[in-house]
Amino acid sequence: MSFFIENWVLIAAAFVSGALLVWPAVRSGQRAGTLAPNDAVMLMNREKAVVVDISTDAEFAAGHIIGARHVPLDEVGAKLPTTVKNKNLPVIFVCPTGARANRAVAEARKLGFEKAHSLSGGMGAWRGAGLPVEKA
Repeated sequence: MSFFIENWVLIAAAFVSGALLVWPAVRSGQRAGTLAPNDAVMLMNREKAVVVDISTDAEFAAGHIIGARHVPLDEVGAKLPTTVKNKNLPVIFVCPTGARANRAVAEARKLGFEKAHSLSGGMGAWRGAGLPVEKA
């Protein structure tokens, strides 16, 4: 006990140092359920994840992930259960920037899709990674 009392400054410094190391990971903007483009590809290949593009019709026509199913954001609650019948499959939501996809993930989890994810950075990150895109 005397060790802790005599060295409280060093212990506090170690604690603060550890907290500062963890802080960037907490603050990076990565929410639970977000995937980098390469992680999304691995999930698609290994676990047969379903890609759902929640873009507007014009955004979807301009370019989307090959094989993506189109369900606009305002229709996710109504159309997702018929679009993805197996709730145990991972679902990856995609939009142009990744911001709207987070809202779709929240809606999907309310519907019972526990393996719902969003593509971090959206289609911009997908294209930036040099991954294939098709146009409607």
